[in-house]
Parts: sequence; C-alpha cells; structure tokens
Amino acid sequence: MHYDLVVIGAGPGGHAVAENASRLGARVAIVEKDKWGGVCTHCGCIPTKALLACSRRYTETRKLKRMGISINGISADFPMMKRHQQQMVKVSALGVRETLEDAGVERKEGEGFILSPGEVEVVSSDDTKDHLQTKNIVIAWGSEPAVIPGIEISGRILNSRDFLALEKLPRSAIIVGGGAIGVEFATFMAELGVKVTIVELMNQVLPTEEKDAAQLLTGELKKIDIDIYTSTSMKSLTDTGDGVMLRSTHKNQTQEIVAENALICAGRKPLLRNEELDRLSIQYNRKGIVVDDYQMTNIDNIFAIGDVTGGILLAHRAMAQGRAVASNLFGDCSVKCREEIIPSVVYTHPNVARVGLTEEKALEQGLKIKVERVGYGGNIIARTELMGNGFVKTLFSDGRLIGVTIVGDKASELIAPMSMAVANGMGKRELQNWIIPHPTLSELLRPAPFLTKDCE
Repeated sequence: MHYDLVVIGAGPGGHAVAENASRLGARVAIVEKDKWGGVCTHCGCIPTKALLACSRRYTETRKLKRMGISINGISADFPMMKRHQQQMVKVSALGVRETLEDAGVERKEGEGFILSPGEVEVVSSDDTKDHLQTKNIVIAWGSEPAVIPGIEISGRILNSRDFLALEKLPRSAIIVGGGAIGVEFATFMAELGVKVTIVELMNQVLPTEEKDAAQLLTGELKKIDIDIYTSTSMKSLTDTGDGVMLRSTHKNQTQEIVAENALICAGRKPLLRNEELDRLSIQYNRKGIVVDDYQMTNIDNIFAIGDVTGGILLAHRAMAQGRAVASNLFGDCSVKCREEIIPSVVYTHPNVARVGLTEEKALEQGLKIKVERVGYGGNIIARTELMGNGFVKTLFSDGRLIGVTIVGDKASELIAPMSMAVANGMGKRELQNWIIPHPTLSELLRPAPFLTKDCE
C-alpha cells in the first residue's frame, strides 16, 4: 500500500493534517490504536468541559430568583453528569472518524511503528501486521500526565484520567497544581459542594497569565469556598488508606492538609517512544521532538506535530501545526502556525482567555506599551445577564495590538476576534472602524477612542 502521507495518532493534530492533506488530493492513511480524537476527546478538553457545563448550569440556578424565576428542589446528580460526559466523548470520537472518512482518509486501527522514513508497520489488536509504504510520515503521539518525583498514583492519589473515571465525588479533595487543569477541576468540584484545596508552588494560580487576571480568578474561586495556598512547596503526599495527607511549607511554616482524595495536576509532557526515536536517529530532548519551522524532524520527510513537540500543549495549536504541514506538503504553503499568536483559554467560572503578550512579557522585551482595561460592570449585557466580575485588558505598542487578556463570562468566545486582530497586527485605526452590534457583550472589545486631528 503506497501513500503520500501516513499519520500516526488521531488526536487533534493528526486529525487536522490527515483531513487537510486528503482534501488537497493526497492519498492519506491515519493510524490510531483505540482513542480516535486523542487525549482531547477522551481525557482532556471534551470530558472536562462537559462536566463544567453541568456544574455551571447547577450554580446558575441560584441567580434566577433575582430575575423573578423561582425553582424548588434543585439537586445535582453526579451519575447523570457522568452520562453527559461519556456521551459527549462518544459524539466527539464519532465526529473525528466521520470527518476523516468524508475527507477520503483511510483509517487504520492498530498501533503504528515507523520502520524507516518510508515504511510504517501497523499492528492490530489481534497481532495482524500491515505494512504501509509512504512518501511522508507525521508523528502525532500526543502527551501523558506529568509526574511528580516521589509521588505514586494510588486509589486515593489520582491523575486527571483517574478522576474522570470516578463514579462518586469525594467530599473533599486536594489539588496539587494551580495551572489550567487544576483550577478547572477545582471549579467543577467546588460548584457541586466538594471542599477543595489548591496547592501551588508559584506565587499565583495560572502562573503564566496576567497577575490581575490571576487575582480576579482567585477571588472568584474563594467565593465558592476553595482554599488556595500559593508559594507553597509540597514535602510529601501520603495515601493513608481512608484519605490523603499533604505536608507542605509556606514561608518557612509547615502545614498539614487532609482530604479524601488528592488530584495531581502537574501538567502534561510529550509522549516519547525513546527506543523508536533512537533507532531512527530522530533528535529529541526532554521538551519533546525537535522540529524546524515546517515541523520536520532532522530526518527528511518525517514530521512531528502537537504535544509530542513540547511547547504549549493545546489542541488548537496541534491543529494549526497539522494544517500548516498539509499546506506545505500538498498545498500552496499559505498556512502557517505562529506560536506567538496561539490563544489560550481556561474554562473556569469565570473564564480566563489570552492571546499575544502579557504586560510582564512585553516589558521584559523592552517594549513601550499602552495598557487599556475595561470592566464588565460597564457593559449593559453583562449587567443584564448577571455575569459578575470581569475585564478586558488590551496592550498596544506603537499603535498596534500585541496582547489581550479577558477574564469573565464568555471570555472563551470573546478571545476569537481578538486573536484575529493580534494575528494581523491591527492597530487602533483599524479597530476604531469595527462596528459592533449594540447591546452586546462584544462591545467590551472596542478600544478607547483614538483621538487625532490628522485626517490622513
């Protein structure tokens, strides 16, 4: 079987490169062992957002009385929420399979191994072997949960995959790590009444985001009774059989925290098959497989995309890389993946979203910047729909938009047009001509008036 491209891994990146290459006329095969849609579909983006949708609807009922709507007997049914989560995973996985089929991609069930730069072996569950000859290969192996030295996963100490498999919520939980994964799980559990404690080594939750964004989110998390310990180092975490005990240090003070479960949210790391990479002489390091600007490894015609390359481990980044590879190999090379304009979203309540530089990073680069900030309180739709606290923060340098941070309800949706603006280097002149419907939440995105007497 001769192909123009064989993709190993059907996560967001593998899916994107296979579908786009096939639509550009290439003969493409994609190999997946059992998780069509990858980590995102099965134990990442989709199941966590499904659960957060449930807890959000539950908590929103508390606001209805102020709007003249009375509802009695509201309760949370975790098993039913689990059914919703599982259904959304099935829908997402089926969608991946169907779009690949519609695009004409040949799907291969099994584990794919690279034998040489032009040959891939597919081993199915019954040990049947299939050899594919190809001109190009894309590695899209994905990632796995990062581990903390000295901490072993157990019945009480869980990683994110373990938590998503729970059939019953704990009464209390310690979350080790206040990054995106940690605060999202904390939000879901706390909104359903679980007593949650977050322990974070850095001086704020969401350490890579704007300080004022982290401060606002911290305040909102505390409102739902989440205890947050920042600048805190973990000394030990013990499964006691009927619970867990965490010993930590904060400002030279030792403290002990107990709970029913602990959830390790130390992030994710590239899934590297070291022996296979060494055999093929493909360069890699602890950050991931080394690639050039075109996602090609040091071996001609072998590419790597997504989490396996390290960097920002986001599904839409992997998809962008996949589209770029397809465009470069089989299209007009017009699609590029620019790391500096990849947006990020944290699906807490409220959301935190950003594209481009933070104020701190801009100043570190020596840029002269102008910062503008507008609060949700000044927007009539935000007030009408009781959206609560939030703000939009924009950074301009030499009149051009270089960074946007949004904290608040629907920030995950509002960041999309700002991503387009940052990607295209738009300035205040262009943005002042942006006509936004009134009344809408999107009016928060219009920059302050650009006053000038110069009628060029």
